[in-house]
Amino acid sequence: MTEWLIPVAIVLASVLAMEWVAWASHKYVMHGFGWAWHRDHHEPHDNLLEKNDLFGVVGAAMSITMFAAGSPLVLGEAAWWPATWIGTGILVYGIIYTLIHDGLVHQRYFHWVPKRGYAKRLVQAHKLHHATVGKEGGVSFGFVFAGDPARLKAELRRQRDAGVAVVRDSAGA
Repeated sequence: MTEWLIPVAIVLASVLAMEWVAWASHKYVMHGFGWAWHRDHHEPHDNLLEKNDLFGVVGAAMSITMFAAGSPLVLGEAAWWPATWIGTGILVYGIIYTLIHDGLVHQRYFHWVPKRGYAKRLVQAHKLHHATVGKEGGVSFGFVFAGDPARLKAELRRQRDAGVAVVRDSAGA
């Protein structure tokens, strides 16, 4: 019975770690040297796909690499069994990200606007992330853990007043 506890713990730890990886990647890569891929995500368009979706391919490659590293079929005796479960955690995070960010927040797959609860907070936080023009400044770079919208608005006001970010008028900052 306990043989499943360690794999489940690894998967859960990997999912939680991926939120940090996603936050850091979003803040320092997507809004840094990766802006050329991420820019279209912040601009209006009618395209089915965005260059930004290439970051999902990068995440899939991370997961596949972990599956390969954990597979005796691929690496034989050199396979590292925890890698399979890390790859599973990355995959689970990718599914959560797709449902929450692309589905719920950006309404790419379904149309439901939450009226209350944590789902509403997620949508508000990410909309505040999109309140800046360009890659400079910004708030709420994570995807699953959302900050308090009032604090995020205050931070946007601070960034605007300091000249760090250009904030859209409709952001309420």
